[in-house]
Amino acid sequence: MANILYLVHRLPYPPNKGDKVRSFHLLKHLAQRHRVFLGTFVDDPADMQYLDLVRAYCADLHVVKLNPALAKLASLRGLLTGEALSLPFYRNAGLSAWVKKIADNEELSAAVVFSSPMAQYAMQRPDLPMLVDFVDLDSAKWTDYAPNHGWPMSWLYRREGAQLLAFEQMVADRAAASFFVTAKEVALFRQQSPACAAPVQALCNGVDAAYFSPEPARLSPFPAGQLPLVFTGAMDYWPNADAVIWFASEVLPLLRRNWPQLHFHIVGRSPTPAVLALASASVSVTGTVPDVRPYLQHAAVVVAPLRLARGIQNKILEAMAMARPVVASSACVEAIDAEEGRDLLAALEVADFVAQVSKLLLEIGLADRVGAAGRDCVLQNYSWSAQLGGIDLHLDRLNQRGLEV
Repeated sequence: MANILYLVHRLPYPPNKGDKVRSFHLLKHLAQRHRVFLGTFVDDPADMQYLDLVRAYCADLHVVKLNPALAKLASLRGLLTGEALSLPFYRNAGLSAWVKKIADNEELSAAVVFSSPMAQYAMQRPDLPMLVDFVDLDSAKWTDYAPNHGWPMSWLYRREGAQLLAFEQMVADRAAASFFVTAKEVALFRQQSPACAAPVQALCNGVDAAYFSPEPARLSPFPAGQLPLVFTGAMDYWPNADAVIWFASEVLPLLRRNWPQLHFHIVGRSPTPAVLALASASVSVTGTVPDVRPYLQHAAVVVAPLRLARGIQNKILEAMAMARPVVASSACVEAIDAEEGRDLLAALEVADFVAQVSKLLLEIGLADRVGAAGRDCVLQNYSWSAQLGGIDLHLDRLNQRGLEV
């Protein structure tokens, strides 16, 4: 058993959005074998109710309340210092002091960093080995945003992409090992960082297939006679909002020409005003729901039309685990170890989504076969324990090195 400093940019509970799903399962995984000292931020006051639950996994827990509006203002200091704005956004003197106290008073074997901005705390102690879960190449995400926005945001996004990439490269050089969610993200980082010789590998997402499992007794949330199409995800995340706005305006009207009973359900927390404005006779915006599983289990088709997607999408794995047919953007499908056409269907343009969803609606047997194959794929390839085991070899090596010193 080792002492591990775990630094996460957002409280890893509840696991109701992609990064929190991954960071929570990583916390559980680490706590099974090690004493975990967790430093993190809370950016949603509703999450404060879960502190005792999270504390049960930790030897010590330090939480900083983060006001996103004030943090955005503070992040503008990066324009003066020349650094990525993400760094001052997550900079806090209290967390820095806590990290120093833990490092001074505990025999730490390693720091596990979740999301690149949190590395600034681990790097306060150059003697402490650091394992970094970048998850996605965030710098590329900001760069991808730029063409979809007008000036000055386009300039700001390009700048953030460039400055954050420089920081990511420095962090990877300092780390004992770094991880991305897919081999494709690893390759992208290698392509953009040819001088980096440090260990970088894929550490894929998983899904709790026992929790995300169809149950015959689970009631449908949909009215009788409706053909429900479902999208799940945090709706204050811009790629998710962009996806549903595009689908509702471009794809859904074409589908409803043949299936007027189709209804698009947008299921997820914190919908933006633009998403709320989609609500109509053919579109529902639920906001937060107590349990997403009924919506997935009773969907005719689950859609994931993300046009700006990085890495493995948990929402897709969860829908597959629920044995429902999924039609997802080609980039999302490519990130998953699955057979397109058997385990899920891929689409790129409007016509592709219309054709793929129509195919599943026309043939219920095909929809059921795709759903069943998708669940089998998840069971075989995407358990959390199997995926996160990739970090254990590095932790064991670092702990053994510490014992020998």
